[in-house]
Amino acid sequence: MLPIPDFIYLASQSPRRSQLLDQLGVRHELLLPDADEDAESLEVQLRSEAPKTYVQRVTGLKLEAALQRMARRKLPSAPVLCADTTVALGRTIFGKPEDAEDAKRMLRALANRPHRVMTAIALGWEHGQAQACSESWVTFADMSEADIAAYVATGEPMGKAGAYAVQGVAAAHIAHMSGSYSGIMGLPLFETAELLRAKGFKI
Repeated sequence: MLPIPDFIYLASQSPRRSQLLDQLGVRHELLLPDADEDAESLEVQLRSEAPKTYVQRVTGLKLEAALQRMARRKLPSAPVLCADTTVALGRTIFGKPEDAEDAKRMLRALANRPHRVMTAIALGWEHGQAQACSESWVTFADMSEADIAAYVATGEPMGKAGAYAVQGVAAAHIAHMSGSYSGIMGLPLFETAELLRAKGFKI
């Protein structure tokens, strides 16, 4: 019987995900892409792809790339955790904004309209993998053009799905949330803990 590993690899550049794993008390090391890896290409949406299908597929691709990275670097074997978050209004996916104007466009569309935030996670190891997906709802209050411009000027929307971070300044404009707060942040702790417990971690 193989020994239970005492750490995992986190294949994510998000400091929030690392902080959330710390919150669970899970020891982890970052497993980031090599300079020549085109990680952004994994997030390209397929035509007519449903948001949940999209986020689960992208997470699976990230896991495959990370497992190959671990093997290529000849690192000690340990479970690898990947995650991807997407924001959706109906079937329209709101990814990371390209620039400030794109961020404003997204926030105008989301203002005062309930939208879904889905975070898929995948845990992979040498001979298997497991996945889960958290789905939550967020509703912004009405946001004036001045509100939107002031928020975008903070720089917080850049690099964030849907052009906002629930744990940041955006919270001042969020009227209602339901579901997983940590999932909206980018790593649903309940689902993550379940996958890790099934692999033998004590959480």
